Amino acid sequence: MTSAPPRPLGRAGRLVRLARVLRPSRTRALFFALALLLLAACSSPPPEQPEPPEPTPRPLWQPRPGLAWQWQLDGRIDHAVDVPVYDIDGFENDAETVRRLHRDGRKVICYINAGAWESFRPDHADFPRSVLGGRNGWEGERWLDIRRLDTLRPLMAKRMDLCRERGFDAVEPDLLDGYLNETGFDLTASDQLAYNRMIARLAHERGLSVGLKNDLPQVRQLVGDFDFAVNEECAQYGGCAQLAPFVKAGKAVFHVEYALPVDRFCEQSRRLGFSSMRKKLDLGAWRQPC
Repeated sequence: MTSAPPRPLGRAGRLVRLARVLRPSRTRALFFALALLLLAACSSPPPEQPEPPEPTPRPLWQPRPGLAWQWQLDGRIDHAVDVPVYDIDGFENDAETVRRLHRDGRKVICYINAGAWESFRPDHADFPRSVLGGRNGWEGERWLDIRRLDTLRPLMAKRMDLCRERGFDAVEPDLLDGYLNETGFDLTASDQLAYNRMIARLAHERGLSVGLKNDLPQVRQLVGDFDFAVNEECAQYGGCAQLAPFVKAGKAVFHVEYALPVDRFCEQSRRLGFSSMRKKLDLGAWRQPC
């Protein structure tokens, strides 16, 4: 019977066999080398895992001029309005409402108040008394001292976080023109520019588009910071032409009138490229579009 062929030796086995035929001093050296080799193999760190890729930020929604819209801040949302854009209250409408509108093919704007404190909001206690000014004509509301960016930035950031967490596409920050009103503070146009740009940055940092609410005198300075405009009653007060830079930049102007009948402003709105309708002051579901 022939003997079986020798089994192939691994790297450690070949070193051991070699050590048997060498002098004792060289044998000890080889065993020492073998021990170091095995120790290094056991203690070497695992290969580095590649860093997970950064999440790709979702592109900002850019509403184009002429998009029809619904603006409802009061009452249960009427989902039957056949328009591509809804503007609804961010606090009063949950994520499921936003998801349902998305399933229906709508983009959804989150209304928040950025210029006044509201006693009926769940975060009302977070605002220090030092930033509360005079009443603005609506029950439970007081103007904010927009010069206090250090105080208001984290408070507005939380409101933007709420909009993002509920799945909104954009933000409508109301009352961005306190400097034009009797607020109880000595606000300037420069104060308003700084505050409005801060608001726009907070929205963009969260992947949300943001609209400039009213503030017609500063449209030219702010059109590059905002993605669309929301305006009340520019036809009644003769200021609609000031919003033309938004349309020229390919950005929607969402516009409402309360007192004027549609035959008094719709022709001008169509000429300017606005998304216009008539609403009642309570901003319920009723609308009369151009």
